[in-house]
Amino acid sequence: MNGTDRRATIRDLLQSRPLSVADLARRYGVSESTIRRDLSRLSASGEIVRTYGGALSSAVGEEQPLQERELLARREKAAIARAAEEHTTGGGLLLLDAGTTVGALASRLAARGGVTVATPGLTSINELAGVPGVELIVLGGTVRQLSLGMVGPLTEAAVSRLTAAAVFLGADGVVAGRGICEARPEQAALKELMINRSGAVYVLADAGKLGREESYWWAGFDAPWTLITDDGATQEQLAPFLADPLCTVEVAEVAG
Repeated sequence: MNGTDRRATIRDLLQSRPLSVADLARRYGVSESTIRRDLSRLSASGEIVRTYGGALSSAVGEEQPLQERELLARREKAAIARAAEEHTTGGGLLLLDAGTTVGALASRLAARGGVTVATPGLTSINELAGVPGVELIVLGGTVRQLSLGMVGPLTEAAVSRLTAAAVFLGADGVVAGRGICEARPEQAALKELMINRSGAVYVLADAGKLGREESYWWAGFDAPWTLITDDGATQEQLAPFLADPLCTVEVAEVAG
């Protein structure tokens, strides 16, 4: 593969997830200095954005419709959902966020049954509605067309009346020591309320979301929480979370 073709495929790869210089060097069988030169050229043309140790797509800050996100990192999301399910067997109310990764967990809960779930996410609602052995509480509100999740004062009022054993959150990005970032303030506000109403907090985020902070609005953590990610996460990505005294990290193995 010549340099022009390699740079074109790098640009396309970065549209689905950020990648490090080391990841790209291994993928293409070239030196890290060669990859850095490729990234510099792509950055100079405005096609990508350089980050510490890697790069991401220049369009990554734009929120993708849920239908597009469903096609990304499907094996990784399935692995994360398998790991997350292990934390759902203690009984009590489970609070599920909107989003595709949490929706993968909802699918597993639907197959198992015997749970009580509250959620504002239409993906999870579609998985769980009418399933024998599942008590489903729909947290109504205003539907965001991009995420197919409900937000706003009605949703927040419903959550404020609940006490959950555990909450399972998705994210546009998650940063150690800072929290979860989202595209809109109402999303961040709802996540923060969910965190405060739950005994245990789990963030389900594939490796491509670790360290991402392009969105403006944040929900932070002031109590222990668990990050569940996939084995595509590099040590460089995981190190800040492992150093965070409030964070427990679980890495789910992606099936071959």
